[in-house]
Amino acid sequence: MDVEARRTEAWGDITPDAARRLVIAAVEAFAERGYHATTTRDIAGRAGMSPAALYIHYKTKEELLYQISRIGHLLSLGLLQEAASGGGPPAERLADAVRSFVRWHAEHHTTGRVVQYELDALSVEHYTEIVALRRQSEAAVRSIIQDGVRSGDFDVPEVSGTTLAVLSLCIDVARWFNPDGRRTPDEVGALYAGLVLRMVSPAGGR
Repeated sequence: MDVEARRTEAWGDITPDAARRLVIAAVEAFAERGYHATTTRDIAGRAGMSPAALYIHYKTKEELLYQISRIGHLLSLGLLQEAASGGGPPAERLADAVRSFVRWHAEHHTTGRVVQYELDALSVEHYTEIVALRRQSEAAVRSIIQDGVRSGDFDVPEVSGTTLAVLSLCIDVARWFNPDGRRTPDEVGALYAGLVLRMVSPAGGR
């Protein structure tokens, strides 16, 4: 998938086109400058629109951040829940979850940085909603690890802490991933899947 396709893929359901262009512009501005240093004029300018036109679609800058965060979290949550509900053994499902979650954060690293690292700028109401989605993501991964512990496939002394470690490892990809680097998103996903399986496997296991 080329760069332009990755920029727009996540926002395909946002209509009209002007609203979608504003979201894409906001993602780029927030990732580059940070939420607080970005003005509505910056966002509108990147979208090729006037500041007044922005307010037709979004009442505040925070509403734009909320839209980005909500969609980003829903997309990544769907990947984790799909892996968790798969019919394979725990190791296979955990590897699938990590691969897809890491690949998403690599392919959408700009969006991922905004989604994961600008949470504190959300209003209390919106923050509460996004935290609930994050807890669902945590629950999806935790359920796989718990299944592996019960089956004896995993040796994990503390499931909750391990779950947070796995998620943190995956999320951090959005911070450092470089599309011009030597690894593709698929390659990073495969690498991290292997690392996580070694993290949870019993001593002497695969």
